[in-house]
Amino acid sequence: MKNTGSSDSVTSKCDAAALSAPVKTGDQSGVHSGVVPSVNPAVSTVVSAGSVNPVVNSDGVSGDVNSVKPTKGAPVSSSPGKQVVKTGASSGVRIGVRNKTALSVGDKGKSIVSGEVGEVISFRDVTFGPHEGEVRFRLIHFWEAWNIQTKVLIGVEMLLIDEEANVLQGFIPHSRMEIFMRHIRAGATYRLHKFFGSRSKPGFRVASSEVTISLSWNSVLSVLEDSSICFPTDRFRIHGYEEFDAACDMRGGLYDYLGHIKLVNGMVPTDSFQIDEAELAASRRVDLHVQKHDEPVLKLCLWDKAAFDFCAKFKASGGKARVILATTLNPRRYGVVSLSTMASSRVFLDSDVKETEDYLTWLESNLDVANRVNAEAVIKPEPATLEELFSYMREASAKVAWFECTATIDDVVHGSAWYYIGCGVCHTKAIKGPTTLMCKKCGKSEIDGVAKYLSKLSVYDRSEQAVFVILGAAGEELTGRKASELVESYYQENESVGVDAMVPVPQAMLDTIGQTRKFIVKVSSHNLAGKTRTLTVTKVLPLGVGNVDDRGGEEEENAGELGKRDAEVIESSGAKRSKSG
Repeated sequence: MKNTGSSDSVTSKCDAAALSAPVKTGDQSGVHSGVVPSVNPAVSTVVSAGSVNPVVNSDGVSGDVNSVKPTKGAPVSSSPGKQVVKTGASSGVRIGVRNKTALSVGDKGKSIVSGEVGEVISFRDVTFGPHEGEVRFRLIHFWEAWNIQTKVLIGVEMLLIDEEANVLQGFIPHSRMEIFMRHIRAGATYRLHKFFGSRSKPGFRVASSEVTISLSWNSVLSVLEDSSICFPTDRFRIHGYEEFDAACDMRGGLYDYLGHIKLVNGMVPTDSFQIDEAELAASRRVDLHVQKHDEPVLKLCLWDKAAFDFCAKFKASGGKARVILATTLNPRRYGVVSLSTMASSRVFLDSDVKETEDYLTWLESNLDVANRVNAEAVIKPEPATLEELFSYMREASAKVAWFECTATIDDVVHGSAWYYIGCGVCHTKAIKGPTTLMCKKCGKSEIDGVAKYLSKLSVYDRSEQAVFVILGAAGEELTGRKASELVESYYQENESVGVDAMVPVPQAMLDTIGQTRKFIVKVSSHNLAGKTRTLTVTKVLPLGVGNVDDRGGEEEENAGELGKRDAEVIESSGAKRSKSG
């Protein structure tokens, strides 16, 4: 079975269906981004009538009657009790009403008064410009929109679907977030009266239409009371390898990917496999290698919320989840096609939605196809020139990543130590005590110190020059000698030298000058912050040898903590001979 084309997949469930399992929503900004696949509007109102009394003040801002504060410059009514809108068990909440005479006794219980109701139109009839009519929809998902350059919150983007399965983007400007955001919920159904049809941004678009529904000064948003209307739960725009490959680096539309998981952070997932949550908290990233049917393997990078959502769902499955649907992905090419999640992305696993369930059924019937994959192609990091590495580091959206770089060694950088003394157990830099060496990480007051590589090399290729820091096992791969052997050999040949003497750069290291090698390079957070252009090397390979792992191990992680300036340059005192090892 082979399917390389795109597909528009609609998940449709009537509101009378049972409510799906709750999804955690909310973040520090107060913007909820969880998804409830199916919500009954008759019982899932925006604000519970039993706990919050919505208020509409003379400026049109609705809120809690017990805590609402007047907007700066807005008049305050002397009789707030008369402004309470009694919603009833299944009534909606009027949000954003600006005409203070709109509500009357005869209109009690209605979310939009009959005199204001315009023509009900579908999404396919929405055009550019102001609209007096009404649209009805389910709110699939929403997320914050930030200006990457200025770090300013612009507003909230929304993904909306109507009863005909038409999908549009929606937008709430920052100035109107206080009015609307406290009341909306992903998965709920709404009616919107009066809005503006604005032009969608050409880049990173999450819906096909060029029109975005923007909430304007006179918009009225309310919960849809008519539970007989059946809205689709979701709609996916699934693309295959060929389409993502063609769209790489185009900054165009964001599409969805459905496939099975081959690797999680470079490891084959088994029943006992677990994601390192401490590493996830630090990197805010999960790397997957995925495959759709028998197509080529793709690299899928989950960032931030998508990474944490995946981790939680994968853990809940006991590490057995095998199918993933990730939405609104940005395709990039660093030697191989790589898909990255965006702020709008969501993640679904095995049985979360019908699309993943159907794919799981296919996977269980085609295990021979699913298991056919070139392991070297899967785990090989993206090749890049030095110029491409520096260009990547300047991108605002760049994250911590690993690359394969072929470069020639020009010199060993002088003026800094080429090794450090680390804990023999965890490889963390040892601390010098009164008479012994101590390890802060292990908590031991007496340890055996072991010399580890931490060397700086000046390298170049056809495009640029750079400085590489060689860490731990990478130094042994470069010279063919352990750092501890070279240090001890020096002291054996120079018995009169004191234990605190600096060991000069060994000949084995100097002999590498002029060699051209493949380096697995880590672009770290220090590079992305612009603090240094010095790059960390986690593995060194001779030319013509394929890579089998794109990450360093515990040595790389701990050696990288030795210093925060100029790519982990250590103090000279830390490279002196160990008194206890």
